[in-house]
Amino acid sequence: MKYDLPAVTLVLVACLAHAAPPRAPKPDHPILGSWTFLAPGTSCEETYHVRPNGTTLVTSAEEVTESAYEIDDTAGPKGLFKMTDAIVKSNGKKDCSGQVTAVGQKSTNYIRFDPSGNVMIMCRDESMNACFGPLRRVRGQAT
Repeated sequence: MKYDLPAVTLVLVACLAHAAPPRAPKPDHPILGSWTFLAPGTSCEETYHVRPNGTTLVTSAEEVTESAYEIDDTAGPKGLFKMTDAIVKSNGKKDCSGQVTAVGQKSTNYIRFDPSGNVMIMCRDESMNACFGPLRRVRGQAT
């Protein structure tokens, strides 16, 4: 069967646009705000704007993406917050790693904050064997 890729993409984007809105985090959640990450061995910086309405805006090199996320209100027994995320928009350009993030891509990460709440790491699972960071809070930037 042959598919018209632009038509399939349009249907996918339309479905995502009409999906139920994400569950917003509690108003004082430590994830809220802007965070930066310097890609190792480069001068390329990623910025994550984590908004109180359950969406993010991420810039990485030339790429700009938006996503819908949900995060636990409290940390689990290991001190990690489970966060799920789905990309809903992308400008289709390359990120700091040279990749393009696809609309519809979903991920689950586990977040740990340092005691100050100004530094966090993101891990693929609760074992903390595959993490990236640190991401540092940016003060004075609106989300």
